[in-house]
Amino acid sequence: MSARGVLYVHSAPAALCPHVEWAVAGVVGVPVKLDWVAQPAAPGHHRAELNWQGKAGTASAVASALNTWQRLRFEVTEEGSPGCDGVRYSYTPSLGMFTAITSAAGEVLVPEGRLRAAVEQAAAAGTDLAAEIDRLTGRAWDEELEPFRYAGDGAPVRWLHAVG
Repeated sequence: MSARGVLYVHSAPAALCPHVEWAVAGVVGVPVKLDWVAQPAAPGHHRAELNWQGKAGTASAVASALNTWQRLRFEVTEEGSPGCDGVRYSYTPSLGMFTAITSAAGEVLVPEGRLRAAVEQAAAAGTDLAAEIDRLTGRAWDEELEPFRYAGDGAPVRWLHAVG
């Protein structure tokens, strides 16, 4: 077990809750039972959090498994581990998936090459560099998810140790 992270299901319709558990169980190889609570930011929806520990790349596999249901709002994080950067996957129905490398503090890190390309593109197209940086850092996802994150303060948290 060389990596750890958190799955935040910010918003799931009740009918999808068991499917989320089955999808995560399929990735981690052990049964998963989440503590679902009502999501005040979306009446009729539920939220849950799961701290996990497993092999590097687990966050990517979980995000891919959950990406098939367009009515979820979720984030999956994976802390940096030997040879691997930290990563965060954010998904909303209206924006789709956003992926970012993250620091130990959870801040989005933008690689030098992507920053250089954004500067060049903004200069060539006469567009706003700040808007390009917002796109690279996932600002739209943060703005859309923030009410769901805030509504989850005090939600139950569970730890999962994956097999393999």
